[in-house]
Parts: sequence; C-alpha cells; structure tokens
Amino acid sequence: MRIRIVDAFTDRPFSGNPAGVLLLDSFPDDTWLQRVAAEVNLSETAFAHPLPPGGEADWALRWFTPATEVDMCGHATLATAHVLHSTGIATGTVRFAARCGILSATAEPDGTITLDFPTSPLTPVPAPDGLAKALGAEPVAVLDTAGHIGDLVVELADETTVRGLAPDFAALAGLSDRGIIATAVADAPEGAYQFVSRGFFPGVGVDEDPVTGSAHTALAPYWSARFGRDELTGFQGGARTGIVRTRLRGDRTLLNGHAVTVIDGELHA
Repeated sequence: MRIRIVDAFTDRPFSGNPAGVLLLDSFPDDTWLQRVAAEVNLSETAFAHPLPPGGEADWALRWFTPATEVDMCGHATLATAHVLHSTGIATGTVRFAARCGILSATAEPDGTITLDFPTSPLTPVPAPDGLAKALGAEPVAVLDTAGHIGDLVVELADETTVRGLAPDFAALAGLSDRGIIATAVADAPEGAYQFVSRGFFPGVGVDEDPVTGSAHTALAPYWSARFGRDELTGFQGGARTGIVRTRLRGDRTLLNGHAVTVIDGELHA
C-alpha cells in the first residue's frame, strides 16, 4: 500500500512537522496501526479511509504516535488533506470523523489548507511541582487545556527563553495528560508572527513536536485575548520550525498552513 511523508505547516521540504499518511479501504486492527506508526517513527502517522456518501463526514481519520493513539492532531490532519487534494482524490472541503469530533479541511486559492478544529478551553492552574526545573525556566502563567488535548500551556518570559529551552524530558513526562506547550510573545509582534511556542510530549513518545497544530487551538484563544484580535500567526519549533496562522471563531479555531510531500512510496507489511 502507498505511504507518504508530508511536511506540514511549511512550504519547504525538510522543515515544518513531518507526518506519515496512509489512505486505506478500512482500518485494520489497532495493533497493526500502532506497529506501522512505530516503524514510521514520526510524531504522528495518520490513517484514513473513505466513508459512505451522504453522512456527516467524508473520511474516517485516526492518528498514532510511535507509542499510542491520540485524540487530536493538527499537522497530520493537514498532511492528510494535502495528500487528498494534491492527488485529486478530493477538492474543496473535506470532512473528517475523528475521536475529537467532526473536523474539516478546506483547500484555499493560495495553495494553503485551512483546518476547522474545536477551540480548547483554558483554565489557569498552579504550576505543578518540578515544572520550572524540568523546563529550565520559570513560568509566568500555567493553564490546563483538558479535553481532547490534555496539555499544559506554560507562558514564559520572552521569545529568547522559549527558543533556548533544553528540558529534562523524563521529568516533564508526568506533569500533564499529554504534553507541555511553552509559549511567549514574539520579540517583534508587529512582524511576521505574534507569538512563539515549542511542544514537548515525552509521555506519548515524542520528546519535541516541531509544529503542533492541535496546541494552537489553545494558543489562539490565549494570545487573541492578549492582543485583542482574532487573527494571529504563531511560530513554533526548535531544530525544525513552522508557521501556523490562526483565526478564532468562538468555539472553533481555524488553523491555516502549507504542506509539501517529501516521500511517496510503498509499505510492504
């Protein structure tokens, strides 16, 4: 069967966040899906199959890290939509049925894709014991996303602090349900992006995720409230980086970005 590796939230190969994408006729057993994701060994591998016409969604979609299945993944959804659109399998808007509900992906005239995801609720919480030491930086604020994400959003002092993080991943693993999103206002928010972030998910087998689309469903409302505007651009990453354009629409968050296929081959399994 055909397998593709797609770099998401970037318009250049070897940047952004890579995801595996397999289009299937149906979902095999979970053990096989997990083994494929472990073999691909990227932060997520997406598996999708078409649904009967006339329903609330066009494709069923699931995501697996090398260690476990997750409820929501932005970059692998973008990668899947890119494959569907770039191969001519789909046009316009594609609707996905996933564990977090119905998601959609719309191909835009400029070549980008816009994802429609549920906005993540944010609840201020005390910093867990050991968070500052594990991150290597003192939090300014800590918020719990709960729901389908299960991350802690941790605001730090500035962009330089976020970019310079070298966390203790083992210590971070037990501090949230899924991961830690470190974020700060950009040094020059009047420029190309208004906020920065990095995502650490050692508890689900991913030490650092280069560009986490799902995290921006929490970052968008957080920073939109700070800036007093619904449309923002986020910059995420350490060694690999990417750009996520966000638009807040109440209980929905739109995530926009490019994607590019870098590997197109066959899976012999």
